[in-house]
This record gives sequence, C-alpha cells and structure tokens, in this order.
Amino acid sequence: MAATLEKKSGLFIAGRVSESAGGSMDVLDPADGSVIAAVAAADAEDVDRAVRAARHALAGPWGQLSPADRGRLLSKIGAAVAKQAEPLAQLEASDVGKPIGQARGDARALGRYLEFYGGACDKMHGESIPYLPGYTVFTQYEPLGVTGHIIPWNYPMQIIGRSVVAALAMGNAVVLKPAEQASLTSYAFARIAHEAGLPAGVLNVVSGYGSIAGQALAAHPDVNHVSFTGSSAVGAAVQAAAASHAVPVTLELGGKSPHIVFDDADLEAALPLLVAAATQNAGQTCSAGSRILVQRGVFEQIVTRLASRFKALRAGPPLMDLELGPLISQKQRLRVLEYIRLGRADCRLAAEGSIVPEASSNGSYVPASLFVDVPPRHRIAQEEIFGPVAVVIPFDDEEHALDIANGTPFGLVAGVWSADHARLMRMSRRLRAGQVFLNDYGAAGGVELPFGGVGRSGFGREKGMEALRSFAALKTVISRHG
Repeated sequence: MAATLEKKSGLFIAGRVSESAGGSMDVLDPADGSVIAAVAAADAEDVDRAVRAARHALAGPWGQLSPADRGRLLSKIGAAVAKQAEPLAQLEASDVGKPIGQARGDARALGRYLEFYGGACDKMHGESIPYLPGYTVFTQYEPLGVTGHIIPWNYPMQIIGRSVVAALAMGNAVVLKPAEQASLTSYAFARIAHEAGLPAGVLNVVSGYGSIAGQALAAHPDVNHVSFTGSSAVGAAVQAAAASHAVPVTLELGGKSPHIVFDDADLEAALPLLVAAATQNAGQTCSAGSRILVQRGVFEQIVTRLASRFKALRAGPPLMDLELGPLISQKQRLRVLEYIRLGRADCRLAAEGSIVPEASSNGSYVPASLFVDVPPRHRIAQEEIFGPVAVVIPFDDEEHALDIANGTPFGLVAGVWSADHARLMRMSRRLRAGQVFLNDYGAAGGVELPFGGVGRSGFGREKGMEALRSFAALKTVISRHG
C-alpha cells in the first residue's frame, strides 16, 4: 500500500475503513489554503466503536502474543514504514506544511521508534524481591489494556512513534485521535501496520475535533490510559476527564525552553543550534529553545551573529525545502503575528527573516523574528508562542541565569553552553526541566532518551525504556510455600 494522499479517508476501526456518524471535515494545505482531502469527524459513538474494537482485539491473538513475537511484528512494520518513507514524508509535508527535508526526518524517526521498541518488547524484566523465609516474591510488567492517544499536529509521525508504538510494544491495544488539522499520516500508518500483519482492532484511528472525539476518548470508561500532547489548558481538561474513571495519564504540554550561553562557550558550535532550536518546524515545537540567555561579556557579539543568521532564514513552500515552511493554519499565523506585534511595541526587533516570492499569499507564512531588550517577565519571554520567534536576554552570573531560566511556569528542556564542566554539572542539577542538554541541543533528543516535563510542561515520560513503564501495570506476585 503506497502512503499516498487520499481525497477522502474514513475511520480506521477493527482493521476496516468505515464512515463516521459525525460526518467529515476538510484538510487544508497550510502552504496555500487549498482543500487537499477530507477526513472523518468522529463523534462519541465512533469513539465507542473504536474502544470496543480495541477491547475485542485484546481478547484475541494479540493478547496471547509473546513479547518476542510482538517485537518481531513491530520490526516488520518498521521495515514497511522504511519502504514507504518518501510517500509518508510527502504526505506529512502537505498536511503539516513542514519543509520536505524535515518531513523525511520524521518518517525516518518513525521507523527508528519501531526498530527500538521492536527490540525492547522482551526486555521489560521484573524483579525478585527478598522477603520473609518461606516466600518467593517477584514483579512482572503487564499491559494496561486499551490506551487512548490524543496527538497534536506539529509532529504526527514522531509522536505516533514515541506514544502509540511504545503502547503497542507493551501489548496494549490502541485508539488514536490525531489532530483535526493533520490526520493523514496517522491513517497511512494504520493501514501500513495492518497490512504488515498487525491484528484487526489493535490500532484504531478516529480523527475528529478535540472537543468531541478527544473529549469522548479521554472520558471513555473502558480506556485504561490516556496520553495527550498539546496545550496546558486542554491537558487539564483531558486530565479531569480521565480522572472521572481513575485513569492514569501522560501529559506533554509544551514549554518555553531556555538556552544558557556563558562567555566561555564554543560559539561556533552553539550558534547553529541556537537558531535551529528556535525555528525548526517554523518554531512549532514544544521543546523549541526560544529563550536565549547570554552572559553579558558576549551578549552583543552573539546578538550580532544571531541577527545575521535570522535574516538569512527563508519561509516558503514545503517542496522548496527551505529553512521554514508555513505555520499549520491561518489561525496560528494570526496568533503568532500578535506576539510579534507585542514584541515590536515593547522590545527591539533585532532581525527578521523573509518569505520567498514563490509562497502563496493564502499560505500561513510568518517570517522568523529575533527580539532583544526583552524583559524576562514580558509575554514573549514567558508564553509559548509556537512560531519562529526567539528572544535574547542578558545575564550576569550563574545565579542570575538560573533565576531567569527557571522563571516561567514551564519546565520541558534546557540547554547550557560552557567550557567549564563543573559549571555544567551545577547548572544541570538546578535547572527546572525534564531534559538538559550540555553543549548541545536537540528537539526532544533521540529515541532512546526519556522525554517529558515538570510544572506546566506536564508529567510522565515518553521515549526510551521509560515510556514502556508508562504503558504497563506492575504486578507483584507473593508465593508462600513454606
């Protein structure tokens, strides 16, 4: 099955495509605003059908499959994804609007998640616990059951990998609700997995509006875990809905991540990553390093060099494979432009990128923007903009840097740049973040690295072996044998 763009996609439930009781919704190309497809708009009845299909699959062959055989199946799906990597990337680029090179990276990442978790399925070992004489006690990990996954529009394939694939690796059955703005690769992946041998009902996809399908999934009484990536406000609503049935949740809710650049840093190594961390995927990245904190001794030098790089950033159609594509929608474009207006009113715009002439006037393009003279408590230094906007803020010493870096409600990722190893260790311990990069920075890092936040960035961990524990129940077995 080629992962090509289909003009209309129904729900994928129990291994079959079916119509939605809630009708359909248009899929818009962010590059020019045109309608490129229509997908199902699931309602609560559709979500219930998907949950029942997942529950039925657990009672079938999937529930009896050994961890090693689960791993082989995930690896087989990974090989199928690798064969379809280019069509999947083309689909993601048109659906999300990201440059085709970045979409290709996302397709490779999905394959890597399948490879990693395929190999991890039989590595989740329990423990033997010393206890009283005459007893043998051990623990074992078991699947939770049916897991619900509500994913955002910025990295559909990557988040399928770190959330859905991890849940499948632990033997759960899945109901996936992709974002209404970007559902196409979710459906394509489900079809690829099914054709590679994933039993019917193990992976179900119900696209739809968050307020309808997402709410129904989070509140469903037969869902055993809910994973959500998105805004803090919606995350709170998901948590409240799941709490009504005492269901655990994993919440990844974004951030306002700082880079801290000391005056002894290797600027040649730092500068490219400072720019990329703030503008990758047009800044629509939860872990975007959008606050650049610079020690005063090198502040003016770094501002000058960052400004030169920001001016060179071009936004254009995905297939031109420039530094930036369009934002996901006109709504998001207007939101980001309002933040830029606030920055222009109160701060100094040090540099602005460009939008190429080939970009459609109906596309959701915003130029990259770099601001200085930004008070640490200003809105553009405190709120997640989700666009290609970065602020540069000076600091005096370690304490001052920590005060600014930890001075937001978020705590997802942080980066520190210095030649002083002792300082790097001190900073890593005191930064309020789920991931800390030292002399490096990666948007969420590699597949193997646990990822998640503190504070308003959420809780729970995805990626790496830690994600498997999120989708497992730990059972303690106590045997008294005399």
